[in-house]
Amino acid sequence: MADIGWGPLLAESEGYGRLGDKTDDYKPLTSDDIEKLAEAGFKPHQHASHGMIFFRKQNKLWDIYEQKGFAMMQMRFDGTLGFPGGLMDEGETPLQCLNRELREEIGFDPTKHAFSDNEHIASYLHEGKNLVLHFYVKEVSAEEYFALETNTLHAHEYGIETLGIIRVPLFTMGDGLRGFPAFLTNNFAGNARSQLITGLVAAKLFTQEDMTKAIEAYKGFMKNSH
Repeated sequence: MADIGWGPLLAESEGYGRLGDKTDDYKPLTSDDIEKLAEAGFKPHQHASHGMIFFRKQNKLWDIYEQKGFAMMQMRFDGTLGFPGGLMDEGETPLQCLNRELREEIGFDPTKHAFSDNEHIASYLHEGKNLVLHFYVKEVSAEEYFALETNTLHAHEYGIETLGIIRVPLFTMGDGLRGFPAFLTNNFAGNARSQLITGLVAAKLFTQEDMTKAIEAYKGFMKNSH
């Protein structure tokens, strides 16, 4: 396929979304690191914020598999899976960026469901891309979650940046692979796979032990399939 370029709209930012990142490319930042970034006006780095929305639901799927709840991801315009969110505009804070991006991408109403600073769980620096990613996790009720899914269809960026909402399968099936471990084999944007793993443990939807088993199953499958 011929290289048709990026056009003026995407040329400045396409590098932040280039595929092929490794987990080790993203350095976790401490609270002191983040405080220093804020004191510097979040410069000279580019910043982006993303959020995981979830609700708890303890039940058995098909009366067999323990289902822990629902967590929201999306199919992105670039063909990868990720969380709602995006690049920070000049003069914004990471939190302001997140609430704006979620309004644009999934029809999120910040007057009802605004993320707060205490829902921030991690930030990462990709030195090669000069990019800092901020990640937040928010719990909502089942009714709020379903309403947010429906609202996505009417969001400004639906069909442009957001191509569909995905419920992460938070269960593991009889072979120890299908379900959540198999979901981890998908192609994720940036470090969204690591964000998902971190977010689910932080939300106590997975114990660290259960998550370790899921990661081992995912990695074992990937190793044996190549």
